[in-house]
Amino acid sequence: MKPVEKILVVGGGIGGLGAAIALRRRGFAVDLVEVKPDWTVYGVGIIVQCNVVRAIAQLGILDHFLDSAFSFDNVSIYRTDGGRIATIPGHRLAGPDYPANVGVSRRALHNVLVASAAELGASLRLGVTVETLNDDGDGVDILFTDGRRERYDLVIGADGLFSKVRGLLWGDAVRPRFTGQSVWRYNFRRRPEVDHLMSFTGPEANAGLVPLTDELMYMYVTSVEPGNPRMETAQLPALMRERLAGFGGLIGELREEITDPEGVVYKPLEVVFTPEPWHRGRVVLIGDAAHATTPHLGQGAGMAIEDVLVLAEELERGGPLERVFAAYMDRRLPRCKYIAETSIQIGEWEMNKVDIDRSPIVRQMLELTAQPI
Repeated sequence: MKPVEKILVVGGGIGGLGAAIALRRRGFAVDLVEVKPDWTVYGVGIIVQCNVVRAIAQLGILDHFLDSAFSFDNVSIYRTDGGRIATIPGHRLAGPDYPANVGVSRRALHNVLVASAAELGASLRLGVTVETLNDDGDGVDILFTDGRRERYDLVIGADGLFSKVRGLLWGDAVRPRFTGQSVWRYNFRRRPEVDHLMSFTGPEANAGLVPLTDELMYMYVTSVEPGNPRMETAQLPALMRERLAGFGGLIGELREEITDPEGVVYKPLEVVFTPEPWHRGRVVLIGDAAHATTPHLGQGAGMAIEDVLVLAEELERGGPLERVFAAYMDRRLPRCKYIAETSIQIGEWEMNKVDIDRSPIVRQMLELTAQPI
């Protein structure tokens, strides 16, 4: 079988740009296409947990964005009235000179990813994606939506929850489903006490505060939304405040500051788990295209970056693609499945108003993800 030299990455999110960086560092020729015409970023911030800090360090970009982020070691869990239940220390997996965890705006992280991929020589094209693909065993012929045609040795589908690449190969057999919940996010000026991830949990809701910079933090809250209703932008602040009605403490204090309709980021929670293997011929899926889950463990982006590193390592080792993909699945399936199933289970407990102590779950997740990938 022809060796892999020229690779197409479909999707310019965290997973796709991470793939471009990891593959260029190993000498592969990389073209990346993103369907959006601009580098727009959805959401407000992201929690970069211990294993993800390590993975970003392995990508070689950790130092580039720490100055635009907020570093912390611990995670604390509180009741909805603000009383603290537990503090869980993180692991400094990137080394003693680096933090265990980082809060960072999605824009800041995305800027670093785009700049790094471009500096390493990846070809980045906006406003275009794959129209059709034809895998003849020796390569993949691609027709792009702008009419261009190219041939590649490997195609990586990193195009998210509603992946066009997955659809071309799996059709309607694999489709996202709405879980019954949504997540709301909003930025605030950082309070001094929010110097780590603060998670507030109860039988009906889950909210949190995440520091992003010395000046900025964001709040998130999950809610049950039967029927996946459409939300009018003008109503978002009032609706988010309603979802926070059961919280006291700092969450309750901040609730009335939610006033800007354009500042509320609302997202229905939809999941998909592509049946293994996540590859067909010379095409492979990574990140949300393969295993999108809910944010209850804060590991969605982390799983995508770990996918990238493992796939790049196995491609660098060489050998038949069958071996590469088998190793990729062996190393990624158990962890991704655990994160997906546990995250969804937490959401189901919330929807069924099951009051549980999340501390053991968080500790177990941190211990598992601390293991080498």
